[in-house]
Amino acid sequence: MITKNSKLDITIVDMTNEGEGIGKVDGFPLFVKDAVVGDRVKVTVTKLKKNYGYAHLDKIIKKSPDRVEPACPVSKRCGGCSLQHLSYDAQLKFKYNKVVNCLKRIAKISEAEDKIKGILGMNEEGKSPENYRNKAQFPVGISKDNNIITGFYAMRSHEIIDYSDCKIQHPSNYEILETVKDFMKEYNIPPYDEVSHTGIVRHVVTRVAISSQEIMVSLVINANSLAFSDELVERLSAICGVTSISINVNMEKTNRIMGDKTVTLYGEDYIIDSIGDVKYQIQARSFYQVNPLQTKVLYSKALEYADLTGNEIVWDLYCGIGTISLFLAKKAKHVYGVEIVPEAIDDAKANAKLNGIENTTFYVGKAEEVLPREYEEHNVKADVIVVDPPRKGCDIKALETIVKINPKRVVYVSCDPATLARDIKWLGENGYELVCGEACDMFPHTTHVESIALLQRLSNTRERTITLDVEMEDYHRIKEGERL
Repeated sequence: MITKNSKLDITIVDMTNEGEGIGKVDGFPLFVKDAVVGDRVKVTVTKLKKNYGYAHLDKIIKKSPDRVEPACPVSKRCGGCSLQHLSYDAQLKFKYNKVVNCLKRIAKISEAEDKIKGILGMNEEGKSPENYRNKAQFPVGISKDNNIITGFYAMRSHEIIDYSDCKIQHPSNYEILETVKDFMKEYNIPPYDEVSHTGIVRHVVTRVAISSQEIMVSLVINANSLAFSDELVERLSAICGVTSISINVNMEKTNRIMGDKTVTLYGEDYIIDSIGDVKYQIQARSFYQVNPLQTKVLYSKALEYADLTGNEIVWDLYCGIGTISLFLAKKAKHVYGVEIVPEAIDDAKANAKLNGIENTTFYVGKAEEVLPREYEEHNVKADVIVVDPPRKGCDIKALETIVKINPKRVVYVSCDPATLARDIKWLGENGYELVCGEACDMFPHTTHVESIALLQRLSNTRERTITLDVEMEDYHRIKEGERL
């Protein structure tokens, strides 16, 4: 009989969606953090529920063939890269299975492996991806020995892990953080204390335009201005690539990182990046995908699924700064984008102008409000609708209006396979069939996975499926044994 504090010898046979290993004792599942499929481990039971329990990993008796040594020395304490102890090929398999299993369990699609053709990974030449993120948000604090520290919050806490050389962030961050810390020490500028709501510097936020190598640095401060800011600008601007420096004012007692006011101290208030041949202005508070290399892969797939000939009306819901919209506009008759954040729509309009793209219209508002309004008041049409919602998925009113508008195709870009599966199930019950899809590894070494799916209006699903399968046959051909 298993009891709390029982010491057991188990083999890990599966993993949860959060990356915990699962071992079983007489059919009773135990969740074990930092364990991977194939490990044989000694554990101590820490908590028991009616149908499952949790256990602490005490010792690895026999390592799984998929286990690797994490590249980061603080990976276990930080928790940001919770799959770093898993080989990259095994990470891709885990993420592919995560998408497929959600479709089977939630959307009730038994043939999910046939629908989801594979996963788009970053394993070029077998290398494990590094330095892929273009944005970082480093909290600033004080250590027990009274030194200024920067790093990342430990998982499920606000304890700062003091580490500046993150393996998935851009390498320039290390020099930037060391410069900021030296400046703060020299001029006696204290870090923020969230308990007492005192101190000045809360976060250092960096953004890198991979195509141009322009770097933006923003200090989030608990004040209206930063003393000796000219000296900080002189030091940061000397770092190769830094073209924009700003302060962001956040004086609220909140977990939100950035406030509403940003003051540019040096350079422009944006940097310019490119995805394919489309340029984007990125400001300090703009939403922009953190992995531009995989963003190009994902958006190219969205363009392929949209199957545009130049005559289509396209709606892009949850459009952000117009990243997908402008990709699609080059092949569509007209693209309409909807986003709730006013600043993002300002960016989208500026980005359309920057690229000389005139066949776009952008609306500020909730997708579930703008789309029904345009449908009911202006009889809006759409041949293709693209959705890229937040983790909570599409609002039911937006889904209902999509069905009323009755586009030929719906392209669904998702950052959460569970809500993707939920929405696919609803659309499947209301006239749309999942034709195909793929997972996409936008966040290597983490448990997060992006995915994309093509849904077809049932009236012409059969004809379109046959055509699409022929077009994509070469792309999806996978050698025997390589399919995840």
